[in-house]
Amino acid sequence: MTTVRVRLTLIYSGLFLFTSVVLLVIVNTLMRQALDARIARFPLPPERPPPAPRLGGPEPPPPLSELVRDVIHYQWDVSALTIGALTLVSVVVGWVVAGRVLRPLHRITATAQRLSLSTLHERIALAGPKDELKELADTFDAMLDRLERSVEGQRRFVANASHELRTPLAVQRTAIEVGLPEDVGEIRAKLLLHNHRMEHLIDALLALAQAGHGLRERSPVALGEIVRLALADADADGRGPAGVTVSSRIAPFVVRGDPVLLNRLVTNLVDNALRYNHSGGTVDVTLADGVLTVRNTGPEVPKERFHDLFAPFRRLHTTRGQGAGLGLSIVASIARAHGAAVRARPNPGGGLEVAVTFPAVVL
Repeated sequence: MTTVRVRLTLIYSGLFLFTSVVLLVIVNTLMRQALDARIARFPLPPERPPPAPRLGGPEPPPPLSELVRDVIHYQWDVSALTIGALTLVSVVVGWVVAGRVLRPLHRITATAQRLSLSTLHERIALAGPKDELKELADTFDAMLDRLERSVEGQRRFVANASHELRTPLAVQRTAIEVGLPEDVGEIRAKLLLHNHRMEHLIDALLALAQAGHGLRERSPVALGEIVRLALADADADGRGPAGVTVSSRIAPFVVRGDPVLLNRLVTNLVDNALRYNHSGGTVDVTLADGVLTVRNTGPEVPKERFHDLFAPFRRLHTTRGQGAGLGLSIVASIARAHGAAVRARPNPGGGLEVAVTFPAVVL
């Protein structure tokens, strides 16, 4: 694939070569015609036999027509060499000029590639004359202004929604725990269960929204410690069916990102592996070379529903429990915010393997 710089260089050099050749042909043709016309006006000398050559004497002068032909041939040769040398020079000059002309475009491209939802404050701020490239850069900066305002508005909405939704639920939970007497235990427990599910759903939606808006700040996070804490919390809570064996192999690895979101990513993976398992099953968690892999036994995932694993609010018919269908979609969103790749594949005989590959970090 040829770049714009190469194409511009070829256009510059091609135009120079074409115009030079046309100029050379026109000049040499007109010069030959002019010389022939001048020679034709000279008086012809009387015809005499050519003199016999003398030994050791000078050669007789050539006829004028041969002299004209030699001059024209010499001019063709010199002009061709000159045009060839200047063509090479035009290639070099065209390459340099094309690079200078396209430098603002490279700056625009570099800025666009560097931008994310967490770096929308950056601008191109192209200086120079008011031309088409500056107009393009200014239009791009204006678009970034509008996009930054929109993202900031969404972030404020998420923060306000977090407060406005959690506060009534906390008040409701307190009222249920304190206000209802013990003799209505079944109703009380059911209300608390629905209250807990609503809080869990709101937390999941807010985490999904926060990850989708990108990361404002990044800090070094020991991913291995987060995995150990998530496994310890899961063991203390007793999630999943009885008799599930959890094994882990964790190597130290540092990720630049948000520790809260990374903890949510690991917790969701472990929670899904435990929740959607069977009695006596296994869960294997591995962290090695920046790849977090969670593999579990459990019900078989239908092939026709496999693409729904990372879609929000999609639950497979093999799913047990009262999940909201946001677990793996939150994992995918948090992974994208950290520049990581998520891959999932079904295990033979049932269960799932989910692998999250994090980029290498240079501290």
